[in-house]
Amino acid sequence: MSTPMLHAVTSGESGPRVAFCHGLFGQGRNWTQIAKGLADICRPTLLDMPDHGRSPWTERFDYAGAADLVADSLRAIDDTEPWIVVGHSMGGKIAMLVALRHPELVDRLCVVDISPAATTSFSEFETYIAAMQAMDLGSITTREQADASMREAAPDPGVRAFLLQNLRREGDGWRWQPNLEVIGRDIATIGGWPTDEVAGLAPFDKTVLWLAGERSLYVTDDDLAEMRRLFPRVRLVTVKGVGHWVHSEAPEVTLQALRALITSSR
Repeated sequence: MSTPMLHAVTSGESGPRVAFCHGLFGQGRNWTQIAKGLADICRPTLLDMPDHGRSPWTERFDYAGAADLVADSLRAIDDTEPWIVVGHSMGGKIAMLVALRHPELVDRLCVVDISPAATTSFSEFETYIAAMQAMDLGSITTREQADASMREAAPDPGVRAFLLQNLRREGDGWRWQPNLEVIGRDIATIGGWPTDEVAGLAPFDKTVLWLAGERSLYVTDDDLAEMRRLFPRVRLVTVKGVGHWVHSEAPEVTLQALRALITSSR
């Protein structure tokens, strides 16, 4: 039986292949602005992660399996040259596993505001999932109603808009694109880190850019040693004045950093 491929959108006409892996409840299109800003020097591919967007659903979430799906999808697009892989949050953990499990596939890596460690500030997502699952889709007629129903769980309008991008029209009704059942059941795995599976893998000895938001709690000093052990050629860049959503809060800084990574010599 053939392996299901992840949904992917590729742009650009020449230059290195660059894959973007989004975070929990994101979609590949969240990286559209960055991809457009890089399309003159590379060929960006925006991926929907497993159980998200228009990619296939799985029966359970685990980082090794997600990384293998990403690797298989990238090889299906182009197996003639290695990729630069960029990942944010959950997608950053997946990207790290792609590099560690498939080092021949990855030329360079960029990890955006996440660490190779269990994430301690992930509990708000459990609240969001519960509210999404509790929404009575049969009684919702407008996005405004859906927004109102999420207001208590997600008071920040930007967070609600981000979550509600996953609510799609289907005929006269609505459906959630993400696999809420699996994501809700396996949220502890998504917030964790597969220490045992990583233990037997060799360090990834190629260039790694690590972007962290100055105000974020997802990258801490305690994470430095493990990141440097797994990725000995890592360079940490802290982006001033931003939180977890580095690429949307500071797109120009992100573009500049990625352009430097893409155009740098190995």
